[in-house]
Amino acid sequence: MSRILVVGAGIIGLSCARSLLADGHEVSVLDRDPAGDKASFGNAGGVGVTEIIPASVPGLVWKVPRWLFDPLGPLSLRTAHLPKLAPWLVRFLRSGSWPDVERIAGALAGLSARTYEDMLPLLAELDLLGDLHQVGALWVYETREGFEADRRFYDLRRRYGLVFEEMSGAEAREMEPALSDVVRHALFTPQWSHVSDPKRIVDRLRVNLEQRGVPMLAGEMAALADGAVVTSAGARLPFDHLVIAAGAWSGRLAKLVGDRALIESERGYNTTLPNPGVSLSCEVIFAERQFVATPLDMGLRIGGAAEFAGLEAKPNYERSKALAELARRYLPGLSIAGGTRWMGHRPTTPDSLPVIGRSPRRGNVFYAFGHSHTGLTFGPTTGRLIGELVAGRTPCVDVAPFGIERFQ
Repeated sequence: MSRILVVGAGIIGLSCARSLLADGHEVSVLDRDPAGDKASFGNAGGVGVTEIIPASVPGLVWKVPRWLFDPLGPLSLRTAHLPKLAPWLVRFLRSGSWPDVERIAGALAGLSARTYEDMLPLLAELDLLGDLHQVGALWVYETREGFEADRRFYDLRRRYGLVFEEMSGAEAREMEPALSDVVRHALFTPQWSHVSDPKRIVDRLRVNLEQRGVPMLAGEMAALADGAVVTSAGARLPFDHLVIAAGAWSGRLAKLVGDRALIESERGYNTTLPNPGVSLSCEVIFAERQFVATPLDMGLRIGGAAEFAGLEAKPNYERSKALAELARRYLPGLSIAGGTRWMGHRPTTPDSLPVIGRSPRRGNVFYAFGHSHTGLTFGPTTGRLIGELVAGRTPCVDVAPFGIERFQ
């Protein structure tokens, strides 16, 4: 039995701890605030099995200026952060060729194919199967131009067995009567799901692990020394194997190991409306505007946007407000009064591939981070993969495309 320290108490880190514990290891989890707010808590709650297309795609560069100057647009960049962002941004733009899109989609499809196989046992273990709503999702478009521009991406997804059913705006409104006439085209994907409350899953998993003997240690990893993590408070935490799963902060920790990781905080915003005045039966994705609306237990969550401002800048909750205002264009009966605003740090790599695998510098260090919008979707599978790698078993998914070596 090995002593394993997992750094990070989000859905990825906890999923890794669960798999390692099942293999009989002595597992501890280190996090600056194990029960505190993190991206796993405030996400839109979607289980996006169709999300295998990278963010950088052909033609995207021509849309960016328009998005940046649109106060309701899906992208924001704080100029003070641009010098730090530059290496990530260069690699992002270089990853946007069609051959790269096809390569990345193939790698992510390997993770996607296992989503429910790995997620359902986890939810059953937590007595939360009733929190998973396998009712599909609806992608809606205002224009024929936008709909046709995305067709090749839907066709690529279909090559991996993902289902998209085309429908008219009228048919979309039959499914979701709250939608306005601005919706002209839509696609329904039956394999998508959403959960009642993403925070409940993370909280229940953390408590479950604690009850099974996994300590949740409060602290920050500051250094590595002689087979131990040294925290910022000076504590030494010995380990046989170390798993870094600290989300957007993982790049800093990988640097302590001696590895380079291009990872950015793609800051996401949302507003959760407890009394929205409209109802949706499934998650609705507003494809041209790059945001979503999800019916959760605590209300309707309007989420999306991408802001690049680093890890320390204060949130700009005007982004949350803008999303709620924008949603009224599509949901004319929407009441945005009394909403709760939130911002989280999505850990995003320039090629949209997570980092999963062993450190090339230290054979007893493993990485599991960089899942961007798909942490909830791919978390249980990532945990399984880390368990298999630590045990020396053949991984159920080829992890070669996810190696940190690609950034060296």
